[in-house]
Amino acid sequence: MNSASGKWEKRWHPLREEWVVYSAHRNTRPWHGAPPVESQPMPAYDPTCYLCPGNKRVNHQSNPHYSDIFIFENDLPVVSFSAPDIPVEQTIGLYRKARATGVAKVICYDPRHNVTLAQMKQDAVYKVFRAFRQEMTELSKIPEIRYVHIFENKGQAVGVSNPHPHCQLYATDFVFKFVEQQLAVAEKYRSNHQRNIYEDIIRQEQLDEIRIISENEYAISFLPFFARYAYETLIFPKKHHASLITLTDYELEGLTAVFHETVRKMDMNFNTDFPYVMSVMQAPVDGLSYPEFRMHLWLQPPYRQPGLIKYLAGPEIGGGNFMADTMPEDKAAELRAQDAKKYPFEK
Repeated sequence: MNSASGKWEKRWHPLREEWVVYSAHRNTRPWHGAPPVESQPMPAYDPTCYLCPGNKRVNHQSNPHYSDIFIFENDLPVVSFSAPDIPVEQTIGLYRKARATGVAKVICYDPRHNVTLAQMKQDAVYKVFRAFRQEMTELSKIPEIRYVHIFENKGQAVGVSNPHPHCQLYATDFVFKFVEQQLAVAEKYRSNHQRNIYEDIIRQEQLDEIRIISENEYAISFLPFFARYAYETLIFPKKHHASLITLTDYELEGLTAVFHETVRKMDMNFNTDFPYVMSVMQAPVDGLSYPEFRMHLWLQPPYRQPGLIKYLAGPEIGGGNFMADTMPEDKAAELRAQDAKKYPFEK
């Protein structure tokens, strides 16, 4: 048998409709018991941080002395109802431009400067997820808003501008590209197979089992068969929901528990505060029905080995297809082996 068997192949990504090439046979340096990835200790309060309680932000307003979650509209927004006026969409040949309408918010999880969602207690993380749902509910009532994207850039490895525990929210009058793409793929899959693509993905992962990271009555997380990044993870509620808005408290709490266990396992695997980009993938909030879409959390951590980032290069940036350096089953096995009940970093 070829020594690269099971380590060198291509797999079809059903949500992106593209091939992912896996070449884990090139990773010839195995590692066992990863050393800590160095990170600088931080204080619970940083007088220079514009997100800490009581501190001034860039607009010279002072934050309240908050003790829980703090949400405010971004002082330097990407989109806003105060954006420069362009009365109508302008077309110049094949080019178009329009007003950058929308709402941009910052959601601070905790007043402490030196904690993460993984390090916070689960009931505090549940409050964060309830805040997500509440923001979705309120923003969905604004006629101009068609889509709400909640995302967290966590860690220096993904270029986060401030380590204070927070995420951002962009509510826009257009639908973000990846959601638009998944909507089209899901509709086509229904037409061709008379089934829901997300249900089939979840069912297949449950049958294979080996890539499941965490699961309870209400939610499931797994490192999918078609993962591009080494530790890329999808987290789904088990019932069909197009957005967070319709999740019950029990379902939201179950989703929180699975997320919390997953990110703790990620921390424990490298014995560090593990970086990632998290996206809350949801259907548009434009009043239309999207029965084929299922909301989910999408975690894309940049590390493929301790301290070693997966950099995008020619094939990914220039060619458009991903070249993965590891096998999903191997990386899932690492995370599955971690016992989140023994998480050592809680604050």
